[in-house]
Amino acid sequence: MAEEGREDLNISITVPNMTMTGLSKTERAGCTKILNIMSKDDILSLSDTVTNKMIVVENITEAIETILSFSKNAEELLRRKKVYRDIIFKYLAKEGVVMPPNSEKHQLVKRTLELWSSGKVVVDQSVPVETYDNREEKPTETASDSMDMKAEAGFDLLVLGQQFCQWFFQLLNSQNPSLGQQPQDWGPQHFWPDVKLRLLSRAGSEQTEEFLGAELVSLRLLALTREECLLLSPNLEPRGLKVLASPHGLVLVAVAGTIHRDTACLGIFEQIFGLIRSPLEKNSWKIKFINLKIRGQDALGGSEMAAPALSYNSTELQLLCS
Repeated sequence: MAEEGREDLNISITVPNMTMTGLSKTERAGCTKILNIMSKDDILSLSDTVTNKMIVVENITEAIETILSFSKNAEELLRRKKVYRDIIFKYLAKEGVVMPPNSEKHQLVKRTLELWSSGKVVVDQSVPVETYDNREEKPTETASDSMDMKAEAGFDLLVLGQQFCQWFFQLLNSQNPSLGQQPQDWGPQHFWPDVKLRLLSRAGSEQTEEFLGAELVSLRLLALTREECLLLSPNLEPRGLKVLASPHGLVLVAVAGTIHRDTACLGIFEQIFGLIRSPLEKNSWKIKFINLKIRGQDALGGSEMAAPALSYNSTELQLLCS
């Protein structure tokens, strides 16, 4: 009986070691990064959930290690309720993975697992050291929450701008029949009902058009690619992209790019988007206004077209934000 008791005890002890093998080295490093983005309360709550409150942790470092050890696999951990969609979105953005801003959580989970299995992630051995506990011990990082928020918001804004442009122009260009691809889900649902489009074109003569309302704005932009067979290629390098935010929730994305038809480059464009979250639609970003300026080759006077830069300065963009 004593031998049987010791055998049972050995089995119960080896369970945690068996669960630890559920995460590969890459998955463990990635999950650690994701956990470090989460709030302290959510990490502690997740630790309780994963262990059914059977293990009491002393600090965040222990909580993270416990979560990693007792998670059966990476997908199970990512699908946990406390691992919010925005957390995974932020992680992918930091890893340089472009996803549409309105992606569902299951899509982000799938892409994260694909990233980890692709072997393209560099495993940083220092990742497990950078935990919540270490960060909390640094007074310079916690002395001013507003400064931390501004710094993080600055990074996130740029990522948001890049992600939005990737999504928007891929969606719009897919409507071009000359590309021979399946058109994606374009329509008024991506705009606020009172959205306004101002279109200024300079190709020989100057022409200004204005459209009000989601249906009209959607149809006019659709005509650029579906009827006129144009292809808009944004320049997402620093000279071609600027992103600003107002205190009231408006995010301004300004981008320059080139316009093509088949193999010909016809000119350049500058486009400014005003974005506001929609609380009734999963807090997704929707377009409030668009200013689009198109210049054909005749109006450029020999200007560089390969990687066009924005002509708007920060002051002009700030005025649109106010």
